[in-house]
Amino acid sequence: MSKEALRANRWKRFDDWDDRPLSFDQFAREDAEQGFAAWKGSADPKPEVKILAGKVVGLDGTPSEKFDIIDETLSRTNLGSLKEGSVVNLERSISASSEIGGHLMSGHIHFTGKVKSCLDKDSTKDLAIYFPNNFKKYIFEKGYIGINGCSLTIGKVSKSYFLIHLIPETLAITNLSALISESLVNVEIDQNTIAIVETVEKTLAAQKS
Repeated sequence: MSKEALRANRWKRFDDWDDRPLSFDQFAREDAEQGFAAWKGSADPKPEVKILAGKVVGLDGTPSEKFDIIDETLSRTNLGSLKEGSVVNLERSISASSEIGGHLMSGHIHFTGKVKSCLDKDSTKDLAIYFPNNFKKYIFEKGYIGINGCSLTIGKVSKSYFLIHLIPETLAITNLSALISESLVNVEIDQNTIAIVETVEKTLAAQKS
């Protein structure tokens, strides 16, 4: 590729980085041909993007279908029980301009819940899922919750479990259709709910003191 072509392909942000200490310290390296900057740590892989049929299939030497899982993730999720052939839910991160069809999710799992019961209907499915008592204050009817990475609305809430009502679209494109009694699911509490509940608690506590 010619210098002129490289210059035309250059990200504008590289111009902004030219005079920053980041560039002077040589912790980052510009790759104008690929259009990205790469870190130069001793443990970092060689920067690489593999594209097949217009899709990214590898990044920095790692195939797109491979993911790293650390001990903290294994202790909080059901991912340790996965085996070859297991079905998982995948979703790309949204961009700032994306339309949001549910609630914003971080992917940080708070606990695993055991499925108490399943009720399969003609084209829908009802689930009852147990939750730990210390999360009860964040779980209420019509609130948001994440189950196996899916944004869902909470149904009725009992003392130790809550109900989820799955529509045909959710059953068609996720692994929730395969859930049975005793299945373990990853549960993510809505971050906005946590913030609101804890702010109210602190405000009330301050008023009493």
